[in-house]
Amino acid sequence: RSTLFPYTTLFRSGSVAERAEARSMSTAKNKNVINAFIQDVINQGRLERADDLVLADFVELDPLPGQSQGREGLKEVIAQLRGAFPDIHWVVDEMLAEGAKVCTRFAWSGTHRGMFLGIPATDKRVTVKGVVIDRLEGGKMADSRILMDTLGMMQQLGVLATPPASH
Repeated sequence: RSTLFPYTTLFRSGSVAERAEARSMSTAKNKNVINAFIQDVINQGRLERADDLVLADFVELDPLPGQSQGREGLKEVIAQLRGAFPDIHWVVDEMLAEGAKVCTRFAWSGTHRGMFLGIPATDKRVTVKGVVIDRLEGGKMADSRILMDTLGMMQQLGVLATPPASH
């Protein structure tokens, strides 16, 4: 032990590699939470699983029109989405995590069989791409920002005209 630097124990909480491994495990756990949310809550419709995966005071940073905040608001919007697209299925195309945030590039598809955003059922199948950035606290989703190709979805539903192809 060096008497010149008595604070060495402060810096012995792990090697750089051990701290990097801990961060990696944390980001892996965060990714697992998001994957569980997508599979269990969205794809399987097990809304009660949101209680295990989402904080009660969850914040949707870019809410859908009329979406309430909180975990219950999130469950309501997913129930509406599943009611409109009962065969909805999300696929993760890419997932990146750093610190408390997980960024997911996804595509979902489903058949429009019920009212959604004021649009009655069209029985048309859509595929919608998007990106969502979720922030987690204590192993649960704390807030989210989702951007989806709503214009493309509206065109696929026949609500908006598709521009003619350029030649």
